[in-house]
Amino acid sequence: MSQGLKFRDAIKNNKPLIIPGTINAYSAKLAEKANHQAIYLSGSGVAAASYGLPDLGITSMHDVLIDVKRITNATSLPLLVDIDTGWGDAKNIAETIREMDKSGCAAVHIEDQIFDKRCGHRPNKQIISISDMKERLKVAVDSKIDESFFIMARTDALATEGIDGTIERCGEYLEEGADGIFLEAVTSMEEYKKFKDNFNAPLLANITEFGKTPLFSQKELKDSGVDIVLYPLTAFRAMSLSAEKIYNSIIKDGTQEPLLDIMQTREELYEVLDYYNFEKKLDEQVIVKKEDK
Repeated sequence: MSQGLKFRDAIKNNKPLIIPGTINAYSAKLAEKANHQAIYLSGSGVAAASYGLPDLGITSMHDVLIDVKRITNATSLPLLVDIDTGWGDAKNIAETIREMDKSGCAAVHIEDQIFDKRCGHRPNKQIISISDMKERLKVAVDSKIDESFFIMARTDALATEGIDGTIERCGEYLEEGADGIFLEAVTSMEEYKKFKDNFNAPLLANITEFGKTPLFSQKELKDSGVDIVLYPLTAFRAMSLSAEKIYNSIIKDGTQEPLLDIMQTREELYEVLDYYNFEKKLDEQVIVKKEDK
């Protein structure tokens, strides 16, 4: 089964589908171990974790693709990837879709902000016209290699056009071939409900911390008809604060002894990585080489 079909099945079989952000290959393996059915790579996360940069459209498609390939090589879970605005004109969007498809990811979301984009929960966002976004989507849909590859349209229109303007946009995006809708910076449950009153298409709720959207519960979202609940940077934020505390602690305390209870053990790491099987194969190769001599 293709990754796109896996993603579509995960949406059908989970009400709602919970998707955690996985910032790197090891995080993806941890999510798989926790029995998640799909995972996510955030553009903001790539910028911050892999390049130490803010989420202001600075990183390129190739920067994100490096992390995509590392993650898809490490896990069998279908991966949803943030491709911002598609990184340029029609040629760039077409290349992005083909490369993401070939890399083994299952789905992408492309947004209707201008090329010099902002974080979806920051002020002064600017969005393109409906016709320009439909052109982005047409190129994206036409560039798919695998027909089951899932293309989601993200809209940032709520901040400037309100729910009615956003609903109009969503209808146009779905008509153009978008497989689902990512409503960004939602502030009330009524906005999700209004979408579902108008459309049957899969709807994603972005439940990111410290932003415009309240931390709605999964039950509330399910009751409002939301199909996918995304936690894009939840684990990364926790990892980052933990690391910061540890860096400060080893200077202050002169030992890591007080920190052991918040660490993953060597054995737990080895279990996730299947370390002993890799080591066994390496030992067997060494024995064969010795016998050949």
